[in-house]
Amino acid sequence: MVEAQAAVHAVGRLTMPTPWNWETGESLLALNDPKEWDAAFDRGERSLGTAAIGLAFNCTLAEASPRIVRAMGLADVAQRGFAFTAAGTAARLNGALTPELYAALRAEGPGRRSIAVNAIADTLTFVPFRRLPTWLKCWSVVSAVGDKLDAWRLSSCYAVIDAWKAVRGR
Repeated sequence: MVEAQAAVHAVGRLTMPTPWNWETGESLLALNDPKEWDAAFDRGERSLGTAAIGLAFNCTLAEASPRIVRAMGLADVAQRGFAFTAAGTAARLNGALTPELYAALRAEGPGRRSIAVNAIADTLTFVPFRRLPTWLKCWSVVSAVGDKLDAWRLSSCYAVIDAWKAVRGR
């Protein structure tokens, strides 16, 4: 059973088990080896999105970025969601994203029903405005105006409801 859970990889001449459990996702947030992620991708392992978050935490942006982009294309929707979480994590930790990650976020779309909505929100929060690509700057302005219009609409609705209650004597 232990042999089934522990993947084996070669380090020079030594062979040692890795702590990564690709079936359950255990310890994958500590993944710090991009080559291990590539090998797991080639094997078709389950928890690649979770492992992409680990890469975002533990590797440079240049190392993690291509793997996060690949994980964004996974068939499993939950793991794709984790890949977008990894992109948001990379934005938080690095204050920037690579052009490939920006392109993947743009391809998914910034709307409220998009799987990328939280990653885009993290990017807008943690990447300086001047470093954002033009499309994301525009989205930032559009969403801020939309939020303000929603707030005004709700305020006016509440005012009308309060006035109606006052007229009815409640």
